[in-house]
Amino acid sequence: MRPHLTDLTNNGGSAEESEDGSTTTPAAYHQAMMCTRQAGKAIIRVVGRCNDAKENENLDLSDCQLMQVPDAIFLLMRNTNLKTCDLSSNVITKIPPQLGHKFSCIRKLNLSHNRMSKLPEELRNLGQLSILNISHNAFLNVPRIVYELPKLEQLNAEKNYIADVDTDRLRRRVSIKLVNLKENPLSKEAEGQLATISNITIHFSPRVMEEWEQTGDGY
Repeated sequence: MRPHLTDLTNNGGSAEESEDGSTTTPAAYHQAMMCTRQAGKAIIRVVGRCNDAKENENLDLSDCQLMQVPDAIFLLMRNTNLKTCDLSSNVITKIPPQLGHKFSCIRKLNLSHNRMSKLPEELRNLGQLSILNISHNAFLNVPRIVYELPKLEQLNAEKNYIADVDTDRLRRRVSIKLVNLKENPLSKEAEGQLATISNITIHFSPRVMEEWEQTGDGY
């Protein structure tokens, strides 16, 4: 008897029935095991980097497949005065408020290449922070806490979705020396206002004019 076509689609294996009556194919089981191994490796990587941070005071959790900042991180780092924290290149959507309390001594915070659109107000407690990188995220505006960080010198907000900036508040931040707003859809008004700020070096990409602006046919 010739085999049915569907018998040849399970990588040469057969489906197995679990206790609840559902079936799991060898391919699905293999994929689940691979995901479990990858998750295990990610946990080992995070724990290892936390141990390194206890020695060098620089917490590097970049590229760790994190969807959030685990509470266990704050427990592992409870007796360490961190200088820097790197959470870049993950898939984090929000920062927990306790980071502002637990890591209050950090001077550099890298949140780039994630999926954030806002920062918690508690980050204003980062009184020593001088460099903040929020580039390559989903921010619609410059987070309010930026204007409340007393020692912030550099802000990198490149490649977000920022159209407007509170230029009055930015102008009053005497500590800020450099702001990167490249590859943001800044409005014509925002560009004009930013150009009037002389005490801060501000980088932004030239705005692409709309077709109606080029022809002068505005409605």
